[in-house]
Amino acid sequence: MAETARPETALPETAFPAPSRWVSRFLPGAPAGGGQVLDLAAGRGRHSRLARQRGWRVTAVDRETTPLTALAAEDDGIAVLEIDLEAGAAADAMQAVGAAGPFDVAIVCNYLHRPLLPHLPAVLKPGGRLIYETFMLGNEAYGRPRNPDFLLRPGELPAAFDDLLTLLAFEQGYEAAPTPRVVQRYAGIAAPAPATLPPAGDRGGK
Repeated sequence: MAETARPETALPETAFPAPSRWVSRFLPGAPAGGGQVLDLAAGRGRHSRLARQRGWRVTAVDRETTPLTALAAEDDGIAVLEIDLEAGAAADAMQAVGAAGPFDVAIVCNYLHRPLLPHLPAVLKPGGRLIYETFMLGNEAYGRPRNPDFLLRPGELPAAFDDLLTLLAFEQGYEAAPTPRVVQRYAGIAAPAPATLPPAGDRGGK
C-alpha cells in the first residue's frame, strides 16, 4: 500500500548550492521587453536567483517561504507566493499559481506531486517553456526520496505532457555527480499562438 505521508525531503538544497545544469541549459535570457518565470516548489530560491541573473521577473512558490521572502526583500524582481501545492485539489492550487501568470518559463526541480502535472502547461504563455527535473525509480538505492510515490517512472514526464507540450529535450538515468542519484529531465514548449490574419479585404487576391 502506498504511503500517504507528505513527500520525503530530497537531499538538502545546501548539498546542491549551484543551479541545476539542466535548468541552466534550457533557461534562456529574458527577452528585451522582459518576461516572467515561475519557480514552483522553489525551496531556497537557487533557480529564482538564476532567473534574475538572466533578466527575468520571478514568481517563487512554496509552502515554506522564509528563505524566499528574505531573497525577495533584496530583489523587487522576485514575488513570493506561499501555497501548499498538495492541500486540496491540484486544479485549485494551480489556478492560484496561474493567477500570477501566465509565464514564459516554468521551472520544477526536485519535486513531484503527480496531480499537478496535467495543470502545468496551462500556466504557460503560448510558446512558453517547461523545464522539469526530479528523481526517478532507482534513486532509492542511493538516497532520498525512496518512496515510489515520489519517484518518476521511466519515461513518465514525456508521457504526461505528450498531448500538451512539444518535446524539446528529455533524458533519464544514473549520474555520479554531484552525488550518486537517478534522475529524469524534461524540457517542453507550449504551442505558439496562431498567427493573426489581416482583415479579409486586406489579404489581396480576388
